[in-house]
Amino acid sequence: MSRPITAIIKTSSLESNLDIIRSHAPNKKIWSVVKANAYGHRLYAVWKGLKKTDGFALLNLHEAIFLRKNGWKGAILLLEGFFNPKELAIIAYYNLTITIHSKWQIQAIKRATLKFPLNIYVKFNSGMNRFGFNEKIILNVLEELNSLKQISTLALMTHFSDSNNIEKIKEQMKKINNVIQYFPCTQCYANSSAILWHPKTHGTWIRPGIILYGASPNGNWKDISRNGFQPVMTLQSKLIAIQKISAQEYIGYKGTYKTEKKRRIGIIACGYADGYPRNAPTGTPVWIHNTKSRILGKVCMDTITIDLQHCPYAKIGSNVELWGKNIKVDEIATLSGTLSYELLSKLSQKIKMKIQ
Repeated sequence: MSRPITAIIKTSSLESNLDIIRSHAPNKKIWSVVKANAYGHRLYAVWKGLKKTDGFALLNLHEAIFLRKNGWKGAILLLEGFFNPKELAIIAYYNLTITIHSKWQIQAIKRATLKFPLNIYVKFNSGMNRFGFNEKIILNVLEELNSLKQISTLALMTHFSDSNNIEKIKEQMKKINNVIQYFPCTQCYANSSAILWHPKTHGTWIRPGIILYGASPNGNWKDISRNGFQPVMTLQSKLIAIQKISAQEYIGYKGTYKTEKKRRIGIIACGYADGYPRNAPTGTPVWIHNTKSRILGKVCMDTITIDLQHCPYAKIGSNVELWGKNIKVDEIATLSGTLSYELLSKLSQKIKMKIQ
């Protein structure tokens, strides 16, 4: 029997979260972002729960082909475009939309002989300074691409460097509007934060990511809970051992936790090799028998120790929620000095998935 750790994916929560997002941006089209294997939720496990989306946005060509072969006929956007000119024929065959962010990609398109023209998103570097063409050349790039027979449609795309900062949003939107007034086209700018809090950025298409999965773009669950978002994943394991510890004893590596009195502790089958954060401190919450308990000592490679002082009915085999409905992944991430994006996307591929 395999280790008793499971990630439960609740499809109804995906559907509900997508509906909430649409209510924030009525009359806009939605790219559901499923990069990083759907933020660790597994593409195969989530895509059917997002069938009401207008399109899927991802990175890997093989994931786009997976969607096509499984019956998705709507739009698919490759967020980083293509990495090799040989991919262009495959992209055209499967009718994929691609992002263009570098001059070498333009030259590759010019040289390509394609059976079908391409749909293009042109990445505008409006301040992120990661991908794209800056304000000095973006109009020339758009005009150049617009003249190519290999291209069917053009859209303008950018990414906000700090969508929690209204002044930076305004600065980038000013640059965007300076482009659009000379080259009107389809527009795609808004990520999760901008969708919720900056409606003037919505453009034609929006690109929700982390909020699809019921976690907060700024790490504070309370900021999105009032909107009704629900966690999609529950990371669950079981107690595999119980110990009775005397007072003044140390628990785990380096003895970072010392008991002040007799204590009953439990060992969970989960650790940092499974994707749980190694630096989660003593006091990080877990949920067992309808009770919030806490981690004691250091997270190990394959196990976590928890306090059973207030869980008298806990026994070997009891279910433990590490994050999900009762323990928010944002809370675990904050206590561990990171973001829910990292915790979810780094979840071990060996963990079995259960789709509800």
